[in-house]
Amino acid sequence: MHMHPNAPENRDSSKPVANHETVAFLESEAALQQFVETWKAGKLPKSAWTHAAHVATAAYFAFDHAFEATFAIMKAGILHHNTSAGTPNTEDNGYHETLTRFWSTEIGAFLRAGRFSSRLEAVRASVNAFGEDRDRCRRFYSFDVVRDRRARREWIAPDRELAAE
Repeated sequence: MHMHPNAPENRDSSKPVANHETVAFLESEAALQQFVETWKAGKLPKSAWTHAAHVATAAYFAFDHAFEATFAIMKAGILHHNTSAGTPNTEDNGYHETLTRFWSTEIGAFLRAGRFSSRLEAVRASVNAFGEDRDRCRRFYSFDVVRDRRARREWIAPDRELAAE
C-alpha cells in the first residue's frame, strides 16, 4: 500500500513532545514496556489511551514488525482495550478500521525512513512527529473520515494525493 509523505522533518527525539510535559511512558525503555504491557493486558485506564498513546503503541510494534503485522496487533489490541475500558465498539464509537490502518501505515513508513538506534528512540520520534497531529488524516481524505460509519467498519483508501513535501 502506498502512503503519502510522512511527518515534517525528523524532529529531535530527545526533546519532549511540543506543548506537553514529559509523557511518562517515554521516560525510559522500562516505562515504555510497562505501558505497552498494561495496554495489552486490558488494564490501561481509558483516560490514558490518548492520541499520543496510540502513536507510541503503533511505533512500538512497527519498530520490528512489517505493516500487516503492526496493523493486526493494533486492531486486536484496540478492540481488546476498548472492551476492557468500557468503550463500546459501535458504528459511531470505539474502534475505527480506516484510522487504524492509516496510522499503522504512516507510522511504519516514518520509522522505516529513519535511522533509530532503539525502540525508545523510534517511539519518541514518532510521538514528536505525530503525537499532536490527530487530524493528519484530514489532509488525505476529502470527507470526514473520522465520523464516516463505513470508514469505521472497513478500510477506505485516501482519496487525496498530496504533492511531495
